[in-house]
Amino acid sequence: MSARAVATGSINLGQGFPDRDGPAEVARAAADAILAGRGNQYPPGPGVPELRRAIAAHDERFWDLSYDPDNEILVTAGATEAIAAAMLALVEPGDEVIAFEPYYDSYAANIAMAGGVRVTVTLRPPDFRPDLAELVNAITGRTRLILLNSPHNPTGSVFSRDELAAIAALAVERDLLVVTDEVYEHLVFDGEHVPIAQFPGMRERTVSVSSAGKTFSFTGWKIGWVKASPELVTAVKTAKQFLTFVSGGPFQYAVAQALALPDEYYARLRDDLRAQRDLLVAELDEIGFEVYPPQGTYFVTADIKRLGYQDGVEFCMTLPDRAGVVAIPTAIFYDHPEAARGHVRFAFCKQPEVLTEALRRLSKLAG
Repeated sequence: MSARAVATGSINLGQGFPDRDGPAEVARAAADAILAGRGNQYPPGPGVPELRRAIAAHDERFWDLSYDPDNEILVTAGATEAIAAAMLALVEPGDEVIAFEPYYDSYAANIAMAGGVRVTVTLRPPDFRPDLAELVNAITGRTRLILLNSPHNPTGSVFSRDELAAIAALAVERDLLVVTDEVYEHLVFDGEHVPIAQFPGMRERTVSVSSAGKTFSFTGWKIGWVKASPELVTAVKTAKQFLTFVSGGPFQYAVAQALALPDEYYARLRDDLRAQRDLLVAELDEIGFEVYPPQGTYFVTADIKRLGYQDGVEFCMTLPDRAGVVAIPTAIFYDHPEAARGHVRFAFCKQPEVLTEALRRLSKLAG
């Protein structure tokens, strides 16, 4: 769909990347590292020590979680590689992996590459809450781990403390691992982000994944990380070393600096995105979409049926020609696409003037 946006000159509200770079001082730190020869050759396999220490300090600062930077943190080529390496390391052929659908599209591929069997638990509108009874029923003697994503892409749902406590209790009771994708940890507008590793019995069975791309608006740098017990990190590192080995040396030094930015940076990021969310939600509703306001991330899910359309895939394929805007049909993120046949996803990580112009174009659909 991003290629379609370029081909048609459309505004791209499909793929989730910002349309402006992150802090200038962080970009300068990357340039300075390159010019000083820091990271231009292979960095250490686990990641440069400065970044691993910065990740540990960040988690202590924001989430009151303590990780040993030498033995419990691994730097990866973005969160996508971190999740792939975790699946390859921890899932044996025939193991079942529970994922909440809709799910980020790499999850299905990662589970398949590991030889695992994907079992889905569906998040349903309007609130996209996890159905804990359905989760219990999905667990069998072959279940190996739960793949968790909160704040959740594409729905924007943020799992509550009580929901996470229940999932944690199940994981402990059934002796399951949890791989948790928390790349939107700082993009929560309603509610709070609660790392599942905080709950009793979870620290030693959770592989937590995050990255710099969404928090600092440098998605092309592909700097992600894994946090877990030494045994789990070692397992993930064993798989990861045969994927990319290492990556992004100079960028690692810059991200280390970014993680230490003051609280005001994180608050401004959240507040700016909340304003952009509110703009998009209000205007999509005015146009005639049925909108499901997200609690977090930078995506809005909307139903097209009120506008007289039924199929989200067909709607999104023709939308660039009809309105000069690109969106994503969320049915592609489901094993049971009928649950979201009329749903589409819009990204609001764009400048307000870009969103305003996209909404002006989308208003043609109301006629």
